[in-house]
Amino acid sequence: MDAYAITDIGRKRTLNQDYAYLSLSKVGILPNLFVVADGMGGHRGGGYASRLAVETILEEIRKGGEESPSQTLVNAIREANARVRQAASKDEMLAGMGTTVVAATCLEKALEVANVGDSRLYVVNEKEIRQITQDHSLVEEMVRFGGLSREQARRHPDRNIITRAVGAEDDLKVDCFFVPLQEGDKVLLCSDGLTSMLEDEEIRRILESGEDTETCAQALVEAANNHGGRDNIAVIIIEPFSDEVSR
Repeated sequence: MDAYAITDIGRKRTLNQDYAYLSLSKVGILPNLFVVADGMGGHRGGGYASRLAVETILEEIRKGGEESPSQTLVNAIREANARVRQAASKDEMLAGMGTTVVAATCLEKALEVANVGDSRLYVVNEKEIRQITQDHSLVEEMVRFGGLSREQARRHPDRNIITRAVGAEDDLKVDCFFVPLQEGDKVLLCSDGLTSMLEDEEIRRILESGEDTETCAQALVEAANNHGGRDNIAVIIIEPFSDEVSR
């Protein structure tokens, strides 16, 4: 397996509130772990929320337990939600902070995925790019109900309004996905700083360029910035069937 993670401040923001984490080594009962979080909430809040959420997820998973991989991810994200809300209640400078989270672990020939918010996980190969997660956002609801096309959604002025986030409410619902993988598949976790700038097919072309994970990740960031770079960008690329070692 080969994997690479990168975050970038983008062209318009003064702070980087995205957080990306990867481990190809075992974390608790999970054989590996990949997490992207996109924080929101004021000058201090967003970056604090994304970092706190990922640190809490790691802490909870490392505690171990007998749960399935998917339940392990869900429990860890729910604990992150409680910690973010607790921190926000104790400091008015952090009030209202929250973060998206998309987390995955790669099993032998499948992924277990959990997400909250509009950071995404894709599976990509030479034939197609498939978005596995579903955005928890206002424009996604409008698309689902037929009010917007995908192209209109990418440019809609309310595209950043999130309907579900870590830190937003006590009883947090976490979506889970089990994804079979085939030889040649690549996996992409990313924040909306990438997907709001690039269309899916452009992302697929970069990932299928034949370059290694580091070069592809840097190319995605560069392309997002060249298209305006309006937000922070977080990218993790995984090649599950590669014999290489993460750099």
